[in-house]
Amino acid sequence: MRIHHLNCGTDCPVGGALYDGRSLGVHGTLVCHCLLIETDAHGLVLVDTGYGLNDVHHPHEHGRIRIPRPWRAMLNIKLREEDTAIRQVEAMGFRPSDVRHIIVTHLDFDHAGGLDDFPAATVHVMQREFDDATTAHDAFVARNRWRTPQLNDVRNWRRYSSAGEPWFGFDAVRDLPGLPPEILMIPLPGHTWGHAGVAVQRDDGRWLLHAGDAYFYRGEMRTARRRCTPGLRAYQRLMEVSAEHRLGNQDRLRALSLERRGDVSIACAHDPVELERCQAGRPL
Repeated sequence: MRIHHLNCGTDCPVGGALYDGRSLGVHGTLVCHCLLIETDAHGLVLVDTGYGLNDVHHPHEHGRIRIPRPWRAMLNIKLREEDTAIRQVEAMGFRPSDVRHIIVTHLDFDHAGGLDDFPAATVHVMQREFDDATTAHDAFVARNRWRTPQLNDVRNWRRYSSAGEPWFGFDAVRDLPGLPPEILMIPLPGHTWGHAGVAVQRDDGRWLLHAGDAYFYRGEMRTARRRCTPGLRAYQRLMEVSAEHRLGNQDRLRALSLERRGDVSIACAHDPVELERCQAGRPL
């Protein structure tokens, strides 16, 4: 399998290095790190989609709001058609119909916006995430994070709730229908209750774990002491459903990143430095 690392959306929040840990100006840079996996017999597989075409062209259409205005303002979201997964897939010489499967770490608006750009794809998601995303909510964050206009046109859902043989001590959902056995879902609740990472075994036997929003900043992994910028620390708290589960899974992932560094690489969804290292083929 060949793994491509895509940025399917850019946020530039006011705060600079208080968010991304490196910007020198007023605005920081956060990415929407997605994977495009070429398989031998199962077509193309996307892990998350970032923002989609309808997000770019109709983000605030009356009655079908895809991007909540408070989040667009807070994150200073840059909606560009060339960043969408479908346009990047096409630029690589593939057809949208070649994307046969999409695995979503969760269904927040910045991870699921491109689902309706690939109507023929089967979408794999944890059952709890699907249930929460398709239920009406009163709480401000829950009411805004999941956008039903992004989900309504998806017809081919595959939902999971059972765990299989553990993966490095973590629960795992194996044997995803239509997908090779080298691709697993790893439940990592805390950011949402149905949040999951996606583990991919590469041809050299090493694993890549796309951890989604289980953490947000590179300093939260591969070091004995957790480091996180103030902006991302606050944002994680804003979006969490359980601090206990989120921080507990971060602790477990951090231990994995140290103890099994030769076997597993871990990347999150929004850190630009991790994305750049992955795109350059450099170790995390």
